[in-house]
Amino acid sequence: MQVGIEAIGMYTSNYYIDLKTLAVHRNEDPNKYYVGIGQEKMAAPPPDEDIVTLAANAAREALTDVDSYAIDTLLFATESGIDQSKAAGTWLHRLLDLPKNMRVIELKQACYSGAGGLMLTLPYLMQHPERKILLVAADVARYGLDSAGEPTQGAGAVALVLSAQPRLLAFDSTSGLYTEDVFDFWRPNYRDEAFVDGKYSVKIYLRALASAWNQYCHLTGRSYHDFDRFVYHLPFSKMGEKAHAFLVKHAGFGDLPEEEWKDKIQDAAVYQRIIGNTYAASVFMALVSLLECSTVDLTGRRVGLFSYGSGCVGEFFSGVVLPGYQQYLKVEAHRRLIEERQELDYAAYSDFYTYKSNLPTDGTPVVTPKYRTGGFRFAGIKEHKRLYEVVD
Repeated sequence: MQVGIEAIGMYTSNYYIDLKTLAVHRNEDPNKYYVGIGQEKMAAPPPDEDIVTLAANAAREALTDVDSYAIDTLLFATESGIDQSKAAGTWLHRLLDLPKNMRVIELKQACYSGAGGLMLTLPYLMQHPERKILLVAADVARYGLDSAGEPTQGAGAVALVLSAQPRLLAFDSTSGLYTEDVFDFWRPNYRDEAFVDGKYSVKIYLRALASAWNQYCHLTGRSYHDFDRFVYHLPFSKMGEKAHAFLVKHAGFGDLPEEEWKDKIQDAAVYQRIIGNTYAASVFMALVSLLECSTVDLTGRRVGLFSYGSGCVGEFFSGVVLPGYQQYLKVEAHRRLIEERQELDYAAYSDFYTYKSNLPTDGTPVVTPKYRTGGFRFAGIKEHKRLYEVVD
């Protein structure tokens, strides 16, 4: 029996800032971002957009031709939590009019939580092949204005319908794991923005990759050449090159020509370069990018995926692309979404950013201004309750 992705949806903000605009504001060379970290643009969510609205738009797309009454579980992976108790998925459940007889859970382990949730669903679906699971990963990456991490912000969501009737990709059941208690990226409850030790985080990322890869290869007997493509968690697109160069050498193929090993990762970084960091959704956004941007028919090809979440947990897992997968992609819709985004100048971007930071915490009612947010919007706050509405 195969279990995997039956349907997939993706969404990002209708607004962005070009990193050359950020470079001018910071009196820096744009190539520091364009070339140095491989980033060109980053999504900038307006005041009435957050993880719930991003996720709702992605999930609605994923559910377009799926029997939602077969879904009995909604997993919402995020590190941009909006409530300490109430799961963000409960708002999503109402906005999408999902069945009442289902469980809804929010998952957290930095950027890894989506992949962790995915791997937990596989044995459940093997035991209950008549059921489906909706897994949504959504985040708004925030490091602070004028901070070192600011150029690696972004926002977006990916929704996967997982089932025993996969149409796009079937996952292998075995993976490699790594966990270590470290502080490379963390956000205390009293903070709106994360702390990050960038160089240390890259070091731990690579350590987790090596260990998870070693366990995966030991358990499966597979090696580097069993994979046609690799998909990495991408806080910035150059991280994929750094990780894959490291893996190629670690796997004993350091003499491979650069163009040969880069060919295995480039299509997965296309969306990252123009959307930015999406934290828990990052590895899935990279997978969507690979499937939609590759000019090669990937049918029957095995893809290796590595998810890393600071703090830290890493997992290397894999899947095989299924025949006919192209007909279930939303390539044209995603092209329009990205191309029709509105570019912001620095002042507008800064206003968007600081609006969230300045939301009252004393119960004062808030009515958010209206912007383009797809089919759903964050309408405001009343009596300490966040309010959402369907707009189309």
